[in-house]
Amino acid sequence: MSKPGFPVDRRRFMAGIGTLAGTSLLPLPAFAKTRARVLIIGGGFGGATAARMLRDLLPSASITLLEPNATYTACPFSNLVIGGTRSIADQYFSYEALSLSGIAVIPERATDIDPVARVVTCGDGRALGYDRLIVSPGIDFRWNAIEGYDAAAVDRMPHAWKAGPGTLRLRDQLAAMDNGDLVVMSVPAPPFRCPPGPYERASLIANYLKNHKPNSKLLILDSQDSFSKMPLFKEAWERHYPDHLEWRAASQDGRVIRVDPATLTLSTDFEDIRADVANVIPPQKAGEIAARAGVADATGWCPIDATSFESTLQPGIHVIGDATIAAPMPKSAFSANLQAKVCAIAVARLLSEMDAQPTVLANTCYSFITPDEAVSIAGVYSNAGGKFTNIDGAGGLSPLAAGPDVRKAEAAQAEAWFAAITGEAFG
Repeated sequence: MSKPGFPVDRRRFMAGIGTLAGTSLLPLPAFAKTRARVLIIGGGFGGATAARMLRDLLPSASITLLEPNATYTACPFSNLVIGGTRSIADQYFSYEALSLSGIAVIPERATDIDPVARVVTCGDGRALGYDRLIVSPGIDFRWNAIEGYDAAAVDRMPHAWKAGPGTLRLRDQLAAMDNGDLVVMSVPAPPFRCPPGPYERASLIANYLKNHKPNSKLLILDSQDSFSKMPLFKEAWERHYPDHLEWRAASQDGRVIRVDPATLTLSTDFEDIRADVANVIPPQKAGEIAARAGVADATGWCPIDATSFESTLQPGIHVIGDATIAAPMPKSAFSANLQAKVCAIAVARLLSEMDAQPTVLANTCYSFITPDEAVSIAGVYSNAGGKFTNIDGAGGLSPLAAGPDVRKAEAAQAEAWFAAITGEAFG
């Protein structure tokens, strides 16, 4: 798929990539006698998928997943919840299927890691040893990177960048606002989780305003001058929301440098803007346990060998998902899911005294522009030589100027993708 094309072709192509990076190329009997201890921290799309795949690859091994939450709340599709067209219950997934498959699911938080002794300390004080550790910590936030935006500010100015209570808080604030009120969204500079996510959210908030608060408007204050799928989003905004959405780029004084939660004021270099509802997405970093493990560098993110996903800072620890430095591969659920599969294969090989092997990875990201229309971007990558690189001529964008039937077909494919990825991770 060298050029933007119809989404059906993209889905078929990505399914092939998933098979290529899957177990079909593995000498599975070679792993059967491995009795190693593999510990996974974090039960999101990365960690849960890695645990399930390792259970299949290493039937004689001890596979343990450390995850403090009894229920996982998925970020993909959560913007539809904010926009009022999806139930939060549709975002909930349990770990019951993982437990039934023979994975030891421990409902505790990892509080510390000793990479020399190869021991993880849990919140309840117990110590878990490992032969290989996979860390899938997701993201945390750089509090006060925007002056005034700390952990206490989220009640007044929710970020909703981790799905859950914040998702509902932002949804409820939109529902409670008066017709004619102003919604302001602040978008950080990259890298951050789900690069197109703010613009999907903006589309669905604008859709809500158009249908329920027609005299209101959303103002996006952006720390970027361009963003993922920008032509597709701008085309959709001009078509659907010309009176309900305004985007201000960084070069147009769009970068927010300070906020006042008490007055819902967002300040750029030259202007103070008073919002009625404020969605502040803060700058981000790898989840806190990554720093405790010594796998995060000065950037706050985790450098890895792209072939094995092993940390370049701590041997024996592998890092997957949003926490990694994996550009040009984006921080997305699709990326985390496929990285988990490749990492699981690498761990199985390394524990069986075989080298990790390079493969091809991919990412497809769907974004809703209305509750029933979507657009997408796809990329294909090599991890040969321990580095991620784009494969020239692969990937592409949804076509511009496509009709509603094409956009609705992509929305249907997004639904199918979500069902598939949650089924793979959580059963």
